[in-house]
Amino acid sequence: MVGDENTAHEIIDRAVELGINVLDTANVYSHGESERIVGEAIDGRREELVVTSKVFGRMREGPNGQGLSRKHVLEQVDRTLDRLGTDYLDLYQIHRWDPDTPIVETLSALSQLVDEGRVRYIGASTMAAWQFTKALYEADTHDLHRFDAMQLEYSLADRHEEQNLLPVCADQTVGTLAWSPLAGGFLAGLYDRDDEPEDGSRAAEDPYMAQRFTEENWAVLDVVEELATSKDATMAQVSLAWLCHKDAVDASIVGPTSIDELEDSVGALDVSLSGAEIDRLEAPKSPSWSERKVPW
Repeated sequence: MVGDENTAHEIIDRAVELGINVLDTANVYSHGESERIVGEAIDGRREELVVTSKVFGRMREGPNGQGLSRKHVLEQVDRTLDRLGTDYLDLYQIHRWDPDTPIVETLSALSQLVDEGRVRYIGASTMAAWQFTKALYEADTHDLHRFDAMQLEYSLADRHEEQNLLPVCADQTVGTLAWSPLAGGFLAGLYDRDDEPEDGSRAAEDPYMAQRFTEENWAVLDVVEELATSKDATMAQVSLAWLCHKDAVDASIVGPTSIDELEDSVGALDVSLSGAEIDRLEAPKSPSWSERKVPW
């Protein structure tokens, strides 16, 4: 664990040097350990960083140990702030939709945190467009704070949000953060269409990952590889560059496990794509939300 923590600190240090100022975590990531490590890494330089976290997942046993009830939200924000070593979050996000808690109750708790200054902005994460639209409507109706940001899955291999949340966010001027921009490593060329995933690998054990191994996506990957070769770039850089060219996306959430991966990702900023090249990358897919099976 010490080695992993040291690596995490080194990656964060280098990210800040490269101009990255947004750090995204969640209470359920390693059951709070991610927040603690981030908190230690930002000590002494909090002011210039945008620190975000999320709430919903199970953090203890019992009926109130998870979800978006007022009790759970207010309990967990205190613990998150303590682990991060800060007295406020720049962005606090609900990690998923809670069918067991009225959204007005959740928004009321989040609005209280904004009014108290413990949270600057509130956000949401992957859900159906009707759920997010309802949340915005209820916030307006009850004079509560609206969600300012939406964290959603978006990449060349996973474009279903074009038929779901992205149009809502554009219409309602909601900021967007794309998670899994490399589709679990698929768009970085980590897998081969002719090879079976290795036993114990993410691709072998995660049925959600297996959804990406479609003929459409392999065709997309072929174009990614061709463009990477022609531009003397990596496949990951071309894939991230595509997101950088999308007006609908405000930021991509990368999760490097080494400084080399981090620097490779940042190199995407130097990769330019023409309109014709973007069309080539998008041509193999016909995005559809109705056919998508999300992992919850």
